[in-house]
Amino acid sequence: MELRIPVGPDEVWAEHVAGDGVPVVLLHPGVGDSRVWDPVMPALAGRRVVRYDVRGYGQSAAPTAEFSLLEDLVTVLDQLGLERALLVGCSMGGGTALSLALSDPGRVQGLVLLCPGVPGFPMPDEPELDAEYEALADKRDVEGLVRLGLRLWGAAGDDEAAVAQLQAAVPAWFDQGDYLKPDPPVYDRLQTVQASTVVMVGDKDRPILAAVAGATAARIPGAEFIWMPGVDHLPSLRNPALVSRTILRLADHVPTQPS
Repeated sequence: MELRIPVGPDEVWAEHVAGDGVPVVLLHPGVGDSRVWDPVMPALAGRRVVRYDVRGYGQSAAPTAEFSLLEDLVTVLDQLGLERALLVGCSMGGGTALSLALSDPGRVQGLVLLCPGVPGFPMPDEPELDAEYEALADKRDVEGLVRLGLRLWGAAGDDEAAVAQLQAAVPAWFDQGDYLKPDPPVYDRLQTVQASTVVMVGDKDRPILAAVAGATAARIPGAEFIWMPGVDHLPSLRNPALVSRTILRLADHVPTQPS
């Protein structure tokens, strides 16, 4: 079922699939929209699944007011009556999943983090890359930014699905700047994550992002780390079978109550 969920003065597009077992909530990356999960959806048939487009992405309109990724996630869960869920987050979505796991542990039954963004990680300065991005953004050069995105995050190939993801994401980059407020840093608090966690990253992702994933797995107690050969920053497109198996494995084996 497709629906529109109010988030402040705006709305986000969501898909809510009825089913059994722990609810699975899919959180897309900043380099795509919720269609990035299309290849894994068939494997989740029969389960309760939710995915939605962040404000400005995909089928969600551009934001008109200040918002937080974490606050919008909580609103979506509340509107759908999901008290507890398995969160599957890629990149930006991984950061949102971690934010909820730390701010309200009781709502998170488990975490599958694909090349996660981690607020507070000490990222190195990249002035040349920043300048290249800003020059393209100033001109609102969508195609130039798509090419840049594929170079950075699509090393496994510029196939139709990967191109479509970047094309869907770039307009949101323009629209979010004035409205998106950062969620609190989480990197220095990862040792307190209580949820069963799997961290996955590909060997074709950017080295710094692979380092973020490795450091995240090392800090979260009991986290499992999965290295994905031939995979870039779009794991659900590149190896949906492995992503799906990991989601199902965690959904079927995490505790039903927090420890």
